Amino acid sequence: MSELLDYRLVRELQGKVADLQLDDRRSLQARGLPVRSSADEQQQAQSFIRTVVSQHMQDRVASGQELPSDTAYDTRLRAAIYSAIYGAGELQELLDDELVENININGCDETWVTYAGGQKQQWRPVAASNEDLISIVQNLGSYAGMNARPFSPTTPELDVRLQDGSRLSAIMSASEAPSISIRRNRYPQMFLRPDIAQQASKPHTERLPDLVSLGTVTEEVADFLYAAVRSRCNIIVGGATDAGKTTLLRALINCIDPLERLVIIEKALELGIKRHHELHADVVELEEVLPDSEGRFAGLDIATLVRRSRRMDPSRVIVGEVLGPEVVEMLSAMAQGNDGSLSTIHARDAREVFNRIATYAVQNAMPSFEVAHSLMAGAIDFVVFVEKNPKMGMRRTVTEIIEVGGMMEGRVAQSNIFVPSPEDGRAVRQHEVPIVRMERLARASQFSDGLPAWSTSPGQGAW
Repeated sequence: MSELLDYRLVRELQGKVADLQLDDRRSLQARGLPVRSSADEQQQAQSFIRTVVSQHMQDRVASGQELPSDTAYDTRLRAAIYSAIYGAGELQELLDDELVENININGCDETWVTYAGGQKQQWRPVAASNEDLISIVQNLGSYAGMNARPFSPTTPELDVRLQDGSRLSAIMSASEAPSISIRRNRYPQMFLRPDIAQQASKPHTERLPDLVSLGTVTEEVADFLYAAVRSRCNIIVGGATDAGKTTLLRALINCIDPLERLVIIEKALELGIKRHHELHADVVELEEVLPDSEGRFAGLDIATLVRRSRRMDPSRVIVGEVLGPEVVEMLSAMAQGNDGSLSTIHARDAREVFNRIATYAVQNAMPSFEVAHSLMAGAIDFVVFVEKNPKMGMRRTVTEIIEVGGMMEGRVAQSNIFVPSPEDGRAVRQHEVPIVRMERLARASQFSDGLPAWSTSPGQGAW
């Protein structure tokens, strides 16, 4: 059994490495030399870590303590110190494994890992105590996101995007031990169709992933979604937890012209659009700012950021996920000219998307469900539903697309233009249901809905 690393020891040795790094910076400054680059500093840190760990092992022997039976202990200790400075402690090994999809930690001594193929197994503990586990999470919260996010008894919840794009959610106090869930982002870039992925791929590199090749959408659905984005339709992506909403949203965003100005608003930044300047040059990413624990600063919630975005000259406003009060501001922005906006929402099925939005709206300023549905009817063009598809081995696929067509009896009128295929469950076109916005789609792309090209040419109309 491997000896568990004591995170207090890791922090102690991390402090010694930091002292050596500070001495080095002062020495360079005294000699009038430039500071080291980030890459050089990290390489030098490895050398300092080896020195500090070697000295610690010698001190351990000198004090009469036995060396760990685990021959890899010092290697793990070095890795933990490096990860404490630049990574995620003992969690880093899991984050570096491309096959790991989800990590769930139920206290310091129970860690469960789900792999990309669906296999689930228990992993070794990632901390020697719950206090050490909390320290690891506190370290991640302090540097991983755009804004430092506390994790303490007074702020017992934490949501943050890690540097690799993974989403970490943690809670303490509500359970016997701290609980941490990490959802890996296997596809930091995603494209809708192979041709778009090919255009974005750099020469002499492997082609980037696309949803058609992965089987998430058919070619017809991909062509439709491309047309919907390019024609500046307002789209809501719905789905359950871990259904693939964020991945689909990334693919839709990558259909937008690279020079459009995008304002992206998220509770914790995870889309990472600004990282790829070659795909989208003019991007503003806004992340929720939490209030301080002393009550001196009220914070900036999603609703406030959505409202402010309307004054930032956006070409499109993209809300990573609708979670509550921001829904009224988002729908108002869509209805008042922010065409082409995109967002996601948690829902069990496609039609529940409308119930969710209406409920959020009524809970936050809307006087009635009928008013909420009226606002939706004037703001949303399409709802795209994605889920783990049992007919395809629980692969994430788009299974349904609904077009919004005004109001009917006090509720949003809905047309199921793409429905689940009886063969594989993926969304297929229901041609007997016309697409109201067909002419708009056809003007923006080559999507013809199976009709002859002349019938959807500009000026002719589709229906």
